[in-house]
Amino acid sequence: MHLHPKTVERHAHPHDTGKVDPANERRTRLVVLLTGVTMVIEVVAGLLTGSMALLADGWHMGTHTFALGISLVAYLLARRHTESEFFSFGTGKFSVLAGYTSALFLGAAALWMIVESVSRFIHPVLIAYNEAIIVTTGGLIVNLVSVLILHRTGDEGHTHNHHKDNGHKHGHRDYNYRAAYLHVLADTLTSFLAIIALLSGRFLGWAFMDPVMGIVGGLLIIRWAYGLVHGTAFILLDGGVAADTRREVRRIVESDGESRVVDLHVWRVGSSDLAVIVSLVTGRGRVAEEYLRRLSAIGHLSHVSVEVHPCEDENCPCSGDG
Repeated sequence: MHLHPKTVERHAHPHDTGKVDPANERRTRLVVLLTGVTMVIEVVAGLLTGSMALLADGWHMGTHTFALGISLVAYLLARRHTESEFFSFGTGKFSVLAGYTSALFLGAAALWMIVESVSRFIHPVLIAYNEAIIVTTGGLIVNLVSVLILHRTGDEGHTHNHHKDNGHKHGHRDYNYRAAYLHVLADTLTSFLAIIALLSGRFLGWAFMDPVMGIVGGLLIIRWAYGLVHGTAFILLDGGVAADTRREVRRIVESDGESRVVDLHVWRVGSSDLAVIVSLVTGRGRVAEEYLRRLSAIGHLSHVSVEVHPCEDENCPCSGDG
């Protein structure tokens, strides 16, 4: 026997905070395919021709494909487990975790670039400029195509649906997509700087430009990686919620003049979705549904739990019937 079906249906809500943008997933899949095919071609060509430059660039493209693959897998898992009860607050953090992991790979690659570049100052190596220029130009073309595929109008990683947060509009930031975009952008930057260094060495004899550009590129990529790690780490640790948002929740709950918040938790369950647990003391007769209606004004709250305690003080001005 099912008890209270209408009431249960009215109060129940889904936990689908991990909604996947099909356009983002489709673009990411296309770039993974493009870089994967390029990797295979360069590795095979390097083995057949004995070219270390081609072989090295092919394996480098392989690490690039692996990093982008993390983003694609995150999309697949988030979509597959959207309705799963195994994840209490949905799969919204799949995107955040993938972005964080990719940022670590990005930072590690940048550090390796800097270390390798410094070692080139100490132990210079002979560069086959003509072959290296051809390989790097091919890599730059592939990377530019990847950037064009992933590029979106405005800030990459934002979808076009907006919500209102304290009077300001914010896009839903897809950290997974942002990480994929930064990977191809970083690869494009390194290819561009490498061509400048190779041309300088080939025609001007400035061999020192090769390690210099490696260091410059590494520092820029570290800066991008830090921004991505900083944005995602707070969300993974249930932080990153602006003080203004917490104050707004408190203000709405206490707007009747007699309710007082005694415990408040606000955290992110995805890139933009928030969850709220609030415990309050108020006059007798008030119920949780009243506060749920008030908080619905904050459109990006995907999960709200309200615990109401009636005032029990002897001289409490709100101890009457309402």
